[in-house]
Parts: sequence; C-alpha cells; structure tokens
Amino acid sequence: MTETRPRRSFRALALAALVLGLAGAGGWLLPRHLRAAAPAAEQSAETSAHMPSRATVEDGRTVVRLGPEERRRIGVETVTLRASAHRQERQAYGTVLDLARVTDLTNAYASARAQLQTAQARLEVSKSAHLRARALGVYATAVQVETTEGTFRTDEAALAAAESQLRTLAATAQQEWGPVIGRAIIERSPLVTRLIERERFLVQVTLPPGERIGQPAAIAYAEVPPQSERVRLDYVSPATRTDQRIQGLSFFYTVAGDAGFLPGMSMLAFVPSGATVRGTAVPEDAVVHWQGGAWFYRAVGPDAYARHPVATDGPMADDTFVVAGLPEETEIVQRGAQALLSEEMKSQIRVSGDDD
Repeated sequence: MTETRPRRSFRALALAALVLGLAGAGGWLLPRHLRAAAPAAEQSAETSAHMPSRATVEDGRTVVRLGPEERRRIGVETVTLRASAHRQERQAYGTVLDLARVTDLTNAYASARAQLQTAQARLEVSKSAHLRARALGVYATAVQVETTEGTFRTDEAALAAAESQLRTLAATAQQEWGPVIGRAIIERSPLVTRLIERERFLVQVTLPPGERIGQPAAIAYAEVPPQSERVRLDYVSPATRTDQRIQGLSFFYTVAGDAGFLPGMSMLAFVPSGATVRGTAVPEDAVVHWQGGAWFYRAVGPDAYARHPVATDGPMADDTFVVAGLPEETEIVQRGAQALLSEEMKSQIRVSGDDD
C-alpha cells in the first residue's frame, strides 16, 4: 500500500498540535518531515497487478525506468542541482500578538505628555503672577502675595506629578515591550503607528527549548495555512517574555497585515541561523513520505530513477532539505515523485500477487 503525506497536510497538523498545547507533552517538537497527513487513496491490488511495471530491483535498490515520453505523460519533471553551502534554518513557533496593550500605552503616554505641557504652561503663568505680586512690595497686600504663591506652589506640584506619570509610562512601555517597541510607543514612531493601524502585525517567534541562533536574522519566514505559502517576517527586537507553552528564546517580528494572519493565530516560523551546511538543496515539493520516512528520487542512470532518503532531523535552508553525500551535480525528480513511488509500489504488489 502506498502511503503519501502531502506537504500542506502535515504542516497543518503540526500547527494544530502547537495550538492544542501539546508542547508540554513534547508533541510540538516533531520534525516537519514526520507530521501526520492523510494518506492518498489506495489503488486495489487486483487493478495494480494487471498494470505493467517499470520498476526493477538492481544492486539491492528499486530502480524505476521511464523514457522521455513516459515522463511527459505522467508529469515527471527533473532538474539538475549543484551542491553548495546553505545558511541553515531553525524551525520555530510564532504567535500573532494582541496589541490592545500597545494601543493603550501609546494613548496614555500621549495624554500624559499633553497634561505635562498643560502643567508647564500653568506653572509659567502662576510663577509670573507670584513674582509680580512680590515686586509690588508695599503696594501688594499680604493676601495677594499668599494667593499667588499658593497657586504657584500648587502648579509646581502638578508639574512634578505630570513628569512622574510620563516617566512611569515610559518605563512601563520599555519593561513590557523592550527598548525598541517601548521607544516606538513613546515617540509614536511609524513602527507603532503601522501596528496600531493593523498595517503590520506583531509576531512573537519562539525557538525550541535550548536552541540558540546567535544574532537573529533580519528576515525570517512563516507559513500561511492551509496552503503553507511562505511570507516574510521582519525582525524588531528580542522579546521581553517567552511563550509559556514552549519555554524557548523569543523574538519580536512583524508581518504584513494582509498576509493571512490575525491576532491570536499560531504559525510555523523558520529563522535563519549563523550555521552553514554544505549539500544539495532538495525542494520540499520533490519529497514523498512513505513508511514513516521522507524520500526523493534521483537519477542513477539514463532514464533510471531510485529513491534516496532524506534525514527527518536534517538541516533545512530556504524551504528546502539540505542533503549531504550526493555528487556535486545531481539530477532529481522535481515534480511527479509520487508517480514514481506508485510505479515502485506496483512492482511490490505484483511480486506479492505472484507469491500468492
């Protein structure tokens, strides 16, 4: 029986495991290659047994032979890839944050600054009035001097209170959101304006426990369900707290407001690390999943293709699997690997039927 695991499905189930809080139980750490997916519809053994098989066992491995016309007919496309160095990606988990608190702090700070300016203006007026009353000497009554001095001292205290309130809000913004976003709140910079206006969303990206990446990359990527298309994340700053479900290092990134995410949604994120690996970058669309493993097909001769394993915990870069140990140039099946797997399974069904 052929077991396939489409890319979109196993990504969606990995994300569902995260949302359901399975991180504490260790389920969130499954490699992306092993996430469960719905198997493809099974063909009956009786039908497959009467189909001609193009697969043979050679040197202990199954080789599928397809001529150019056969490849075109069943949609098999190949590409030749060169081995090179790749910047390794770390899989992480992101959450789109609710920014109501950022909005509240921004508005509160603006209001406190207005109150400070009002207090400063009142103090200037009352101070001038008090100085004039004192300058009148014997021409000013004691009541006038005391009244102006009382107003001046009251406005002086009000100014000190307004300054204290402004400092408290500035410190609160930086404690809750860090120096970058905190300063953006204080200055009402374009960053916080875009967040408040929902032009951008703030994403907290958390690495698995114990993992480090050095200086975070300026650009990371997230996958939009259900198609798992990649969207860009722009780095902001280290996060001031971790995701309690994951307990790893966290960072703040922003994502476009029209990227398909909403506050409260979770996502899979991919953060480039400082480490580089050398190998052949095999696109994820070229990979098929069978019997708990990940595989791709590569050319082993003229019009001949064999399955090659992909390490389930191996490195990834730019949404590709980096496979080491291949020749400097390798022809792989970029599209239609599932058709080759079906041909391979047909030969196994035929052998099984002959044994019966």
